[in-house]
Amino acid sequence: MSLLDLPVYGLLDRLASPDPTPGGGSAAALAGATGGALVAMVCATPKTRSGDPAERARLDSALKETEEASARLRSLVDEDKAAYDGVMAAYRLPKGTESEKASRKEAIAAALVGATDVPLTTANECLRVLRAAEEAAAAGNPNMLSDARTGAALALAGLLGAAENVRINAPGESEAVRRARTMVEDGLKRALAVGLPGMRSNS
Repeated sequence: MSLLDLPVYGLLDRLASPDPTPGGGSAAALAGATGGALVAMVCATPKTRSGDPAERARLDSALKETEEASARLRSLVDEDKAAYDGVMAAYRLPKGTESEKASRKEAIAAALVGATDVPLTTANECLRVLRAAEEAAAAGNPNMLSDARTGAALALAGLLGAAENVRINAPGESEAVRRARTMVEDGLKRALAVGLPGMRSNS
């Protein structure tokens, strides 16, 4: 059963349990998906900022983007759990002989690749939601600006959480870590453009 098929209370209890999964990676994907749903609501609302047809076109494009990203993020809630379950299974492999140690080491390395790729994908999809949120805030119904900003805040939280999971599962200054850092920098700029409180420049 998918984690998203659980009642909300049940999912929160699973996250709060001492079990290693679901953990931060699944929570990051869930935050991004929730943010994407809010951004989709703003984009789908018929009223735009000024009624300009160009705004409707911008919102329609952003709606498609956030719906695609949200759908992917929903699946990543479970994919992240599965990826880290694979890491835990690799660590539990026997290591009594030199051959077993070598096999275990290879299995751990392979599992960590998966546990890095999944949150990296989560970060990218959260960034897509942030881009859509920027359009929603600029062209959407001004009475729904708080919804666009809330969606952006959730997507940013998902992006930051996913990037942290990449950092913890990838070795040193790997390409995955660099890509995650670049996405975080882009995401922070998008959050600033949306006008999130605390993200505004002091200048």
